[in-house]
Amino acid sequence: MTTPLLEIKGLKKHFVKKKSILKPSIYIKAVDGINLTVAEGETLGIVGESGCGKSTVGRTILRLLEPTEGKIIFQGKNISELNKKEMRDMRRHLQMVFQDPTATLNPKSTIREILTEPLIAHRINPKERKALIEEMIQIVGLTVGHLNRYPHEFSGGQRQRIGIARALMLKPQLIIADEPVSALDVSIQSQILNLLSDLQKQFKLTYIFISHDLGVVEHISDRVAVMYLGRIVELSDKEQLFHNPLHPYTKTLLSAIPKLDPDDERETIILTGDLPSPSNPPSGCAFHTRCPSCMEVCKTVSPEEKMVEGSLVACHLY
Repeated sequence: MTTPLLEIKGLKKHFVKKKSILKPSIYIKAVDGINLTVAEGETLGIVGESGCGKSTVGRTILRLLEPTEGKIIFQGKNISELNKKEMRDMRRHLQMVFQDPTATLNPKSTIREILTEPLIAHRINPKERKALIEEMIQIVGLTVGHLNRYPHEFSGGQRQRIGIARALMLKPQLIIADEPVSALDVSIQSQILNLLSDLQKQFKLTYIFISHDLGVVEHISDRVAVMYLGRIVELSDKEQLFHNPLHPYTKTLLSAIPKLDPDDERETIILTGDLPSPSNPPSGCAFHTRCPSCMEVCKTVSPEEKMVEGSLVACHLY
């Protein structure tokens, strides 16, 4: 069996919501014990409602947020144990494309200066920098003439191309794309998705693609993990998940995809209630307060992950 490029074991990220000397501290359980493997060259999609913890997973993998518990193993090395200097060196292999390119590009720096920063941080030979920057800006679909401009002079799609170029400057192996097209017009989204697919082939990249848009995830992913309230409730091959979803929450998400075919007989499932608070999650299965298939056991016993019809699912129905 091939060793995965990335392996996550029991990953947790809890934030302190309220500290008190007299009362127990209150924690927000943004990520509450997930297990994942990502093979070299694949794209793993992570989907779920806002607040389910999917973006926190991405930032914790890169240790932009420190994990509360668990292991993050990249190429056989537990990076959750690395010190700051070791992690800084490791980050040349692990990069991130953020959701809002406007907020992540320094408005006071030219594009050339922005793309030079990672090269300086990782001590790339000054003689090589100019050629690397000019090569990368053209690879993402812009020109050398754009390098002396400032971020405000570009459209949202162009700024995201610059963000992708910055992530690629050090030729990483894994890129975590956190909602990289959600802030863009629909017509531009397809261009960025096609660019990411082309770059994956060209540079042999591995992606973790985080999104709430199932249509986008279906287009780009090989496997899909569905998250609910800090946990993975279903993990499956893309074709399997979209044609034979098992978990009631996955079925609900898929039923919300707009129907383009008038003969599409998919039932629209409407959930009752709001997403529970991650600082006070329900007992048993976290989804039982909204689940149309809830049983008594769901209210008290947390379901274990099990393989069902080729999918890994955490549900008492199976």
